[in-house]
Amino acid sequence: MSATSPLIIKLGGEVIASAGLPILAADIAAIVASGTPVVMVHGGGPQASKLQAQLGMTPQQVAGRRVTDSATLDVMKMVVAGKLNVDLCAALVAAGARPVGLHGASARVIEAERRPPTVYAGAGPEPVDLGLVGDVTAVGRELLTLLTDHGYIPVLACLGCGADGQAYNINADTVANRVAVELGARGLVLVSDVPGVLRDINDPASRIGRLTIAEGRALIATGIVTKGMIPKLEESFAALEQGVRRIHIIGKVGKGDLIREAEAPGSVGTVLVRS
Repeated sequence: MSATSPLIIKLGGEVIASAGLPILAADIAAIVASGTPVVMVHGGGPQASKLQAQLGMTPQQVAGRRVTDSATLDVMKMVVAGKLNVDLCAALVAAGARPVGLHGASARVIEAERRPPTVYAGAGPEPVDLGLVGDVTAVGRELLTLLTDHGYIPVLACLGCGADGQAYNINADTVANRVAVELGARGLVLVSDVPGVLRDINDPASRIGRLTIAEGRALIATGIVTKGMIPKLEESFAALEQGVRRIHIIGKVGKGDLIREAEAPGSVGTVLVRS
């Protein structure tokens, strides 16, 4: 493991497509230039759903999780490991950084196996089979550390790979959380289109600055937290319980916001802590 713990930054697909990507890329380049290693993970849900619609496919989700058949997996390969990974790397290059685009089949940097039918909060009492969706079983720490130690930014698309070469769609938050655990990260920042955990989903001013695991689970149980925020929090709680020090959930950011949130947790988004 590197002598300097990295910062893990996860971007949602909507962030990569936004006009604010150059600002965010500049902040990330500045963080790396200051001596903090960065590993990036990204998703691409909105773009995948759009391409599915263009192809005449109907996206299916269960409790905020995408059901993935073979055709849907092909879409994820094209969108996430293809266009979005290139677009994100290009933005980082323009900001003066040195990104390296990767996906699960890149030396199996994200090792995975198929997830068995599972009961999900908000999806009823019966186990649900999500198809070609994977669980991360290991992370290529040697490769990631080799890159960060030499000033590169690994940019991981959220696809895993089995020992037999089978690719799996994996929630990007899940990948980011596991990477954070495996690399002993100083922190994990989840950047999406929401400003943090909200008490009222229609009121950005209701953002909660700091949230413990117990408080977060209570918000899920009472129905205040719904839809895609449920798996985001559940995966984050698991990462905190496995040793990640803190996890930040932030939304659209202005110049310097990412750096400010890293320095003053909860000042821009919601910081999740164990207790």
